[in-house]
Amino acid sequence: MRSHPMVIRAKAGIFKPLHAADIAFSGPSCLLSALLTSTEPKGFKSFVKNPTWLATMDEEVQALQHNRTWILVPRPAHTNIVGSKWVFQTKYLPSGSIERLKARLMAKGFTQVPGLDYTDTFSPVIKATTVRVVLSLVVTHRWPLCQLDVKNAFLNGHLTE
Repeated sequence: MRSHPMVIRAKAGIFKPLHAADIAFSGPSCLLSALLTSTEPKGFKSFVKNPTWLATMDEEVQALQHNRTWILVPRPAHTNIVGSKWVFQTKYLPSGSIERLKARLMAKGFTQVPGLDYTDTFSPVIKATTVRVVLSLVVTHRWPLCQLDVKNAFLNGHLTE
């Protein structure tokens, strides 16, 4: 005899079917085990002690300098200076082995004040409808489909702020 009037799905005989993505993670997976056992260093000081991560950071800085991402200017008085932060990530192959290490120097945009530090924002991203149109053209015309990864992307916009 129930002590409350609520009936849960399992008692009512209603079971949610497993989604294909859920089934893929239910069995043993090399990639899943690699992700779960990943031993990335914690904190910037730990990353700096590792020569592999140092080389990855150096590669990022060299790319930033090669693409002339910034120029050194005197600090203007009474302005908000946006800081930066290193973001580290290990990229894995489907087999679970390490593909490469990524280190990105990111701007702390959350420290900016709207109306004071910037007025308009724009992020050049592709729309989902564009991807669907291109994929439908690929299928219709039986074109080969390739994938690529851009290691460094830079926009050449001039800021007045």
